[in-house]
Amino acid sequence: MALRVWGRRSSFNVQKVLWLVGELGLPHQHLSAGGDHGGLDDPDFLKMNPHGRVPVIDDDGVVVWESHAILRYLAARYGGSTWWSQAPAERAEADGWMDWAQTALQRDFLTGVFWGWYRTPEAQRDELAILAALAACARHFKLLDKVLADRPFLGGATPSLADIPAGTHLYRYYALEIDRPKTPNVEAWYARLRERPAYREHVMIPFDEMKGRLAY
Repeated sequence: MALRVWGRRSSFNVQKVLWLVGELGLPHQHLSAGGDHGGLDDPDFLKMNPHGRVPVIDDDGVVVWESHAILRYLAARYGGSTWWSQAPAERAEADGWMDWAQTALQRDFLTGVFWGWYRTPEAQRDELAILAALAACARHFKLLDKVLADRPFLGGATPSLADIPAGTHLYRYYALEIDRPKTPNVEAWYARLRERPAYREHVMIPFDEMKGRLAY
């Protein structure tokens, strides 16, 4: 197969990429790397990504690393107008949501809550930092709830790149036993994403092996 994807399936950033690969129906080979699979310090891997991190793709000789760069590349090459609008304003809106999800939502939920609470052994947790991250997440999801009040997806009437970075959080967000504000529009958005086969296959992945494990 021309497209190869490196990373472990339980990796949040790898899930973003595999979700889009599934949406685009791209034949691909998945190669497990990172976590218990190792391989990130292998010389051949470091030639592809000098940072030694996943995900990485090789698309018939084109190597791309960093999850959002990969998303944009795949959408531009294979997504047509559905996933890669020719209108700069529409692309900019998707870019805005992608960057916000990475710099704000991912920082507070994935790092602050998922890592700080779920992946950190209880004796090592910083409870004040976790509470602050939970409060920040509540603000983020209330904001999303307002945005989604008049649209089914973040980018509008149909799924787009805007949905993938933020939407990948939802499976873990709703699976954890944490306090959440009432956000019916976010819940409806999550229900729509769960109807998509690629989301169910690549994002709704059990993550029990990461509980209380910082080094994974």
